[in-house]
Amino acid sequence: MAKQAAPMIENYSAKLHSMVEWLAQFGADEQGGVTRLLYTPAWLEAQQALFDYMEMQGLEPFYDQVGNLTGRLVGKQSERLPIVTGSHIDTVVFGGKYDGALGVVAGVLALSYLKETYGEPLRTIEVISLAEEEGSRFPLTYWGSGNITGSYQVSEVPVVKDRDGVSLEQAMKQAGFGAESIYSSCQREFAAYIELHIEQGFVLERTGHQIGVVTGIVGQRRIEVKVLGESNHAGTTPMQWRRDTLAGAALMISSVKRSALEWGDPLVATVGSLQVSPNVPNVIAGETTFTLDIRHLDHQILNDYTDALYEEISAIAEQEGLTLSWKEHLRAEPVPMHQAMIDDLQHVCDQAGISSLSLPSGAGHDAQIFGVECPSAMIFVPSREGISHNPLEYTAEADIIQGFKVLTELLYQYAYRGEDHEAL
Repeated sequence: MAKQAAPMIENYSAKLHSMVEWLAQFGADEQGGVTRLLYTPAWLEAQQALFDYMEMQGLEPFYDQVGNLTGRLVGKQSERLPIVTGSHIDTVVFGGKYDGALGVVAGVLALSYLKETYGEPLRTIEVISLAEEEGSRFPLTYWGSGNITGSYQVSEVPVVKDRDGVSLEQAMKQAGFGAESIYSSCQREFAAYIELHIEQGFVLERTGHQIGVVTGIVGQRRIEVKVLGESNHAGTTPMQWRRDTLAGAALMISSVKRSALEWGDPLVATVGSLQVSPNVPNVIAGETTFTLDIRHLDHQILNDYTDALYEEISAIAEQEGLTLSWKEHLRAEPVPMHQAMIDDLQHVCDQAGISSLSLPSGAGHDAQIFGVECPSAMIFVPSREGISHNPLEYTAEADIIQGFKVLTELLYQYAYRGEDHEAL
């Protein structure tokens, strides 16, 4: 198919900005950010607004049983697996407006642009707004992409609850989804998956590059550590006979930072959540729970560090007379991006005169889940000062439009050109 004269893609800069702002209204919070948790009214309203917008753009929108929303631009060769782009719209608490949402917005507008400019593609293209990635409401992640790839099953919902005691299955059904809902099955196959995302770091900004071509995504371990001791009177219990879980947890948390520094970059380990019971000033804490988030690009190092940390924390528990439980909620292995797609992205950037840098992703993404099942690629755009998961999260319009150009051109090459690409 000959490439026609296209309308100025730069005209989409204002559209991208206004659509990001529009989507940020759903779940806007008092901190100036966005709190849009899985299956909450704000999340559901945002998905439905996107459904309506996709329909207005001439796409065919549909939900699956867990609430993944897909907008389809059907191609002439409809029997072939689709080329898919997108991301997620769930956020962390008091999050930013770009994380995940930018990839969904850019995907919808890319399909709109391609349809307006070139008409019907040869291969079907889809944009997907995934149900969940962050793990902010429930102690699990990638619920949306996991159901598509089969690592989760909507018929066997994990028994997990949010902080209000609402189970994942209950929340899903209240939102109108679930195995018995009217929606289509989740499990599907893609020819390729492409995700545009903010970097959530400061490498691109500090090196002056417009685009990051992601080489791979780190592996993660997310673990809940529960420390059990004995609640007792703060004034009458001698120090040497206490089974103080908060004091013990403090020693454990200190060991996390120390050991991670000893192992060195690029290993990172974070304690991000702490819950203390009974959590009153004059009672020794009888139960303390904290979370661990451990990441590295190398599978073996990730496993070795996690095992070593468990041994060290267990030794502290024994020394303090405490009981320890260790529950892994996420085991995501490092995933390389598809080399042929990496090459295609670099070629697109070179042809357009856009400066690019190859780099790994220290954050987890849905491309990590899809990358095990189909050729996958990620495009990063700069994050101001590297700030993310924060109301101050920001990416300039000038950077967003460069990412949009790269995404749109790659979709054009894969879906509108007659020749097969090595990646597909």
